[in-house]
Amino acid sequence: MGDRTRSSVFFLSISFVLATCLVACGGDSEAPSKPSKPAPKPAARPAPPREPDLPQALVLSLASFAPFEKGKPPKALPARMEFLSFRDGKWQMTKAEDSESDVFHKAMYYTTAAGEDRILTVAGSKARVALWQKGADGLSSEILWEKDFGGKFSRMRDVEVGDLFGDGRASLAVATHDQGVVATLAPNDDGSFEVTEIDLEADTFVHEIELGDLDGDGALEVYATPSEPNRLDGASQSGMVTRYVPKTGEGRTVAADLGDRHAKEIYVGDVDGNGSDELYVVVEGHLDKESNTIDVKTEIRRYEAGTDPKQGVVIAELPDYLCRFLTVGDVDGDGKKEMIAAAYSSGVWLLRPADDPNQPWKVELVDKNSGGFEHAAIMTDLDGDGRDELYVASDKHKAVRRYSWNGSRLTPKTIYTRPRGEGGVFTWNIMPVPVSLVP
Repeated sequence: MGDRTRSSVFFLSISFVLATCLVACGGDSEAPSKPSKPAPKPAARPAPPREPDLPQALVLSLASFAPFEKGKPPKALPARMEFLSFRDGKWQMTKAEDSESDVFHKAMYYTTAAGEDRILTVAGSKARVALWQKGADGLSSEILWEKDFGGKFSRMRDVEVGDLFGDGRASLAVATHDQGVVATLAPNDDGSFEVTEIDLEADTFVHEIELGDLDGDGALEVYATPSEPNRLDGASQSGMVTRYVPKTGEGRTVAADLGDRHAKEIYVGDVDGNGSDELYVVVEGHLDKESNTIDVKTEIRRYEAGTDPKQGVVIAELPDYLCRFLTVGDVDGDGKKEMIAAAYSSGVWLLRPADDPNQPWKVELVDKNSGGFEHAAIMTDLDGDGRDELYVASDKHKAVRRYSWNGSRLTPKTIYTRPRGEGGVFTWNIMPVPVSLVP
């Protein structure tokens, strides 16, 4: 052991003896401090409060197909309703099918004369109007009207609900493929419905029904979009918008004469806030298939009461040749309405009325990465915050998205993505329904 080591040992020994003596002799020097306790761990941050369940859900009306097999035609699956509800902090999907049909064109909330909550559907290829109620085993249906119209297709294509006869009851206005039938279904005291076909035209598709009161006389008018059967070869397709007044018995009059063009989408309501309803008509454009360019843009035309059917005012043009969804609401909570146009391939567009609503409106692209043949969309306030959210089915991306206002613009969030391997889907419509009706 070296001298330095011996010195260190001697110093440590003396230090230990002195410390022992001081303690034993009761010296006034402080005792050695106890080892300090480890610092307490910082309290865990409380988890953010879970978003509350929403009292309303979304119902999507679908045609779906089995996964594609090369060399075989697409195989249609049973008509399907899909329900998206926000529960337990997340969006949840449930489904209901009808094996008697291959497409639900629309599903919506309906209250019977007895105050019962139901889901109203229109379907094909068995053309049916039905009410669905929720039971212990899911949804079951009651057929209100079923008919084979005798053409190549037999489909109930659209439906709207309103007091068509001024009797305080919720009657239905229905459009069909392909014999151009427009019909009303009026509820009777016993719960049945009286069906009246108010128009019929062979080899004609009626894609859309809207209700409104343009002339302000208190009687709801029915607006419809008869056109030649769908063409996919790019050729011209004539069409118009027709009007009926069931309460007074007024038959077909032409509200919009579109010449060699046609419309599959219209909207009726007071968008500009002047206290009177207006008619908005989406006049489809034209795609030059040789150059794959749009040589005629889609137009949105506006008609007030008394507007010459050939003189609708063009309030917007979209760089697309198809647009089959308009929806209206208040996206920013300022008390003024805006319009959303969901076009085939150019995306989702926000339209704001000009100070003079007959002048061109402000048009803003919301999302260019959204699309679909129908491109179903709805503005509705599911969360009750006073601002409408926008819900869009982008079939091109197999996704359903929710757009909400962030103070300056609508921002998207995907709330549902279809599983890999699922076949093709056409989403024909989206509507809000009470969550109590979700199976």
